[in-house]
Amino acid sequence: QVQLVESGGGLVQPGGSLRLSCAASGSIISINAMGWYRRPPGKQRELVAAITSGGSTNYADSVKGRFTISRDNAKNTVSLQMNSLKPEDTAIYYCNADITGWTTKFSYWGQGTQVTVSS
Repeated sequence: QVQLVESGGGLVQPGGSLRLSCAASGSIISINAMGWYRRPPGKQRELVAAITSGGSTNYADSVKGRFTISRDNAKNTVSLQMNSLKPEDTAIYYCNADITGWTTKFSYWGQGTQVTVSS
């Protein structure tokens, strides 16, 4: 059984910062790509940022220069530092990880954490 648990969402004013964290636990052999997705109100889920086990990163154009993704392979965690937040960043943010376990290889999702950017 593998679980992804997110933390760090909340309400922030435009221009502010938040840091999201996600921890993977359970029967894990290895974790390949990890990432953050978001679902803005009334819209489909979209990729925000992703990072490989080797540290290569990929960002959505809308967050480049403002968001930074990082991971700690020893702790099976991934974080998203969000700076200069805008109202359009308001969304439910989901952690995702491609995990190889003892008997499975699967893409897991966290439960989601709400980020609201508003004055």
